[in-house]
Amino acid sequence: MTVISEERRGSFLGVVDRFWRKSGYRIAAINDDEIYPAIYAKTDEGFDVSLSFGGSGQAFFRVDSPCVESSAVAESRSQPNTPSYEGMENIPRPNIQSDFWSATGVAGATLPSGASGASGASGG
Repeated sequence: MTVISEERRGSFLGVVDRFWRKSGYRIAAINDDEIYPAIYAKTDEGFDVSLSFGGSGQAFFRVDSPCVESSAVAESRSQPNTPSYEGMENIPRPNIQSDFWSATGVAGATLPSGASGASGASGG
């Protein structure tokens, strides 16, 4: 729920890109859109992973598992205890401000200690 500013999205993608490559993921595609960038990768085990940005700087990580054998699953016996967001207008927007990731007007600033980043991600 942290707001990631337009100025920081390239750095965030760069950190994720380097971690995924270091972990042996194959980068499948990169969308270098200035407002809604994304990166897509595949693991050796066949998982598809992605990081994309939506409105208000909201980051979305998604993981799709490889095909598995279908099996029967029992219906849940308990009631949900979290909100049901029906329709895009009800999805909560990011609302947590980070001194680093939410900063605006700070081109070229350095990443927090222990992290490495770039102004943008590159494919490969």
